[in-house]
Amino acid sequence: MGAVIGGLACALAVLVWWLFFSRAPWAERLGAIGLMVVSVVVTKRVVHPSIAGGMMGMMLPILSIPVLSLALVVAAAAGRRMSSGPRRASMVAAILLACAAFTLIRTGGMSGEGISDLHWRWTPTPEQRLLAQAANEPAPLPPPPAAAPAPDTRLPTKTGDQPTVPTSAPADAKTTEKSGADPAATNTGVGWPGFRGPGRDGVIRGVRIDTDWSRSKPVELWRRSVGPGWSSFAVHGRLIYTQEQRGDDELVSCYDLTTGAPVWRHKDAVRFYESNAGAGPRATPTFSNGRVYTFGATGILNALDARDGSVVWSRNAASDTHTKIPQWGFASSPLVVGDKVVVATEGVPAAYNAATGHPRWQGPAGRGGYSSPQLATIDGVAQILLLNGEGAISVAPADGAALWKHVWNTDGIVQPSVIGGSDVLIGSGSGLSEVGIRRVAVSRRTGGWTVEERWTSIGLKPYYNDFVVHKGHAFGFDGSILACIDLTDGKRKWKGGRYGHGQLVLLPDQDLLLALSEEGELALVKATPDQFTELARFRALEGKTWNHPVLVGDILLARNGEQMAAFRLSLAGR
Repeated sequence: MGAVIGGLACALAVLVWWLFFSRAPWAERLGAIGLMVVSVVVTKRVVHPSIAGGMMGMMLPILSIPVLSLALVVAAAAGRRMSSGPRRASMVAAILLACAAFTLIRTGGMSGEGISDLHWRWTPTPEQRLLAQAANEPAPLPPPPAAAPAPDTRLPTKTGDQPTVPTSAPADAKTTEKSGADPAATNTGVGWPGFRGPGRDGVIRGVRIDTDWSRSKPVELWRRSVGPGWSSFAVHGRLIYTQEQRGDDELVSCYDLTTGAPVWRHKDAVRFYESNAGAGPRATPTFSNGRVYTFGATGILNALDARDGSVVWSRNAASDTHTKIPQWGFASSPLVVGDKVVVATEGVPAAYNAATGHPRWQGPAGRGGYSSPQLATIDGVAQILLLNGEGAISVAPADGAALWKHVWNTDGIVQPSVIGGSDVLIGSGSGLSEVGIRRVAVSRRTGGWTVEERWTSIGLKPYYNDFVVHKGHAFGFDGSILACIDLTDGKRKWKGGRYGHGQLVLLPDQDLLLALSEEGELALVKATPDQFTELARFRALEGKTWNHPVLVGDILLARNGEQMAAFRLSLAGR
């Protein structure tokens, strides 16, 4: 951003000089400016789509202003001794050649810091290379034998609203109010059921790893190319599930955990693309009771058989909720609650019958947002939390009725976190709106729910990078640098280590953060408030990496929009 602002400032200085202080005739001064404007308008019609649509359509104007200003200076200097005809011709040629240069490039997207990944237009993209190699990929494996379904922790169904269970549904599709199970409890029968783990909080319990990577470096088990997309993984047994884009098809893909071999693929004939983040789905699959639920970037909600990828049901949530595809695509990872699966359609929660796909309810209207529904229990009441462009909302899982709302002008991207049993920690989303992190107190009284702000801090400013909570502190990305804040008052304890706009998970048994940087490096950092301490760092992937890492036992999974890999970590004490 500093480079862009600096370039524009220099270009503005050149234009001021040209218009008001140069010795050129006024016809040449105004004519050169007019030619620049017309040239940029015409050039935008012929540049690569990634350049035309980059920076929300402003990439070409932003880049062309300093480039054309430089061309103007060069032409003015070269033609200062020429007669009027050759001087004007050289100026026209310089401006047109500068514009023509933009037709030769494309961008592979932008980093979290706003740096564009520029390439020659004719060089193939990683996706194009993958598609060219597709014919040489091994055939999917036969589906594994059926396993017993995981324990059911779903909410009781409403009286008179029992779903009709199809023959492919698990046998335990019903629950009763007498089960006594906490509806927000972790489903321990699934290794990693989906987005950010069992609790959607990025916490990995019961695992201790060796932190001396100079002695016990992570061992690569396999590596393979993958289509673009910002999905992470769901894991069940030996199978892992993710989403990717391959040409005109959006894929739900299943691979073998230990070998990386493809097991099955489901295709939807849709493609989402925007030039800043690139092509592909944004959400992560959810495994529940023998099925995989996925939400595509254009709004397709699928329920697939987890063994073979066969379609149980499919809906278009965008059409069902009369929602337009948002600028960055739908990014909500499905949440299974009781007999329902819940997604967010541009900041509005919507629920479907998990067994049949029949729409059940639609929550209160909101404004934008890319966060995923979060199941929580506050004051003994199960509820679904969601961040959107208006702030934080809570709805009842049974019917989507609004419980409470906290207004905060944000982008609604990161996941909220319940702390202290009744307080909620929310992040703003990006520097384009109010930035920082806020703690609100939620309580239930006779007249209903109340929400009060406890504090707002700029000590931790999450963008699309989720934070974790540990022992009274929050750890996360403050821009591109890790930071720790105290949850009692929001004051920053430390800030250090540059990891770009990456993601992280927490190993609470070791007071340890495992961060996956934007550049594809894995790093171990102490999750303690005294100071920033990096214990180890290891190159895992090449290319821009925004996807959440996954750790199941001693196997770590990492991917980005080009490749994915599995590593075996040495466990502590072995």
